[in-house]
Amino acid sequence: MSYVDGFVMAVPKARLDEYRAAARLGGEVWKEKGALAYVECLADDVPYGEVTSFPRAVQAKEDEIVVFSWIVYASRADRDRIMGEVMQDPRLEPMMQDPPFDAKRMIFGGFEPFVEL
Repeated sequence: MSYVDGFVMAVPKARLDEYRAAARLGGEVWKEKGALAYVECLADDVPYGEVTSFPRAVQAKEDEIVVFSWIVYASRADRDRIMGEVMQDPRLEPMMQDPPFDAKRMIFGGFEPFVEL
């Protein structure tokens, strides 16, 4: 079975083009290093829940849009190796220094699929 990193963040609408460019570069780097898939999605049908929701989870503001993304790897071992290489890649340094979103409100984690069809 594969391994998946998942991310949810709020991106300012005014910086969406900048985020898209950073995501394209990030995706190229991740794929170059061995990731099987790299996907970035903009919120389309994510209602603001009374108790929980994607917008609440990342404290999205009126001028922000929720982004949900994931990266697929062949295994956890591949993910750990690839992530190490990606974090050292100098092409991503500008985005790491000034990310086009509030990284403190980003939710992320690694997941081991238990159903894969």
